[in-house]
Amino acid sequence: MKKIRKVLAVIAAVILAAASITAGIAFVAERIEEWKTRSTEPKHKPYGIYERFIKRPLGCFLSTGALILLSPILAVTALLVRLKLGSPVIFTQERPGRNEKIFRLYKFRTMTDARDENGELLPDAVRLTTFGKALRATSLDELPELFNIIKGDMAVVGPRPLLVQYLPWYSKKQAHRHDVRPGLTGYAQAHGRNAVAWDDRIDLDLHYVDHITFAGDAGIICDTVRTVLAKEGVHSETSATMESFVDYCRERGRKPENSRLSGWENAPQPAFRK
Repeated sequence: MKKIRKVLAVIAAVILAAASITAGIAFVAERIEEWKTRSTEPKHKPYGIYERFIKRPLGCFLSTGALILLSPILAVTALLVRLKLGSPVIFTQERPGRNEKIFRLYKFRTMTDARDENGELLPDAVRLTTFGKALRATSLDELPELFNIIKGDMAVVGPRPLLVQYLPWYSKKQAHRHDVRPGLTGYAQAHGRNAVAWDDRIDLDLHYVDHITFAGDAGIICDTVRTVLAKEGVHSETSATMESFVDYCRERGRKPENSRLSGWENAPQPAFRK
């Protein structure tokens, strides 16, 4: 029994040390970034001490610890994805982060590569397997995003990172959802997930951006756990995954904010920015 306790104590010490190191590095990196941009007016001013000094290091601390503790689950999930869906195991895609800076998002693959006779990918509803649906319902497909948090692309809590081609379709007000790092979970994610209408979803994101607190983040994490366990809002009412924001805007007669294209081709369906 004593040997088991010693082993557990060593493991806990290693996790604590690794998490503390990444948190310290994150804190220093944030201060360096602040110093480099001290002469420019920030697009977003931190709501308080927590957002400015604690949120990023704490996110790194929690993500590093979770990555180590959940490594067996990550390994088993990766093996099952390889056996059931094939390679690659990790799905990567460009997403806009803070200040619309593009980063590469990591997730476990949940769909097949099934294509039609013209070589075009089949609809999500066809390519999303039962196994893939289970991964999404339990949010296990999101676990690789812990690496994104440690890298600084994301935060534990924040507006979810959406598709790059949505950028020109946001109004100037909606674009402020990108003033902070996107999150593994968020206010909208904890209150309906994909079942929430787009305008309501973005309004929830904007409310969060202007009210970032420790209590708020802790509440969102708890609500997310409850939502995931209850398997609420995994699908929208019109799609197997999530309705396209571009289609949502077009149905309501909206047009892209062309003044915000910034290098994008001025076309009805914007392409991915490389």
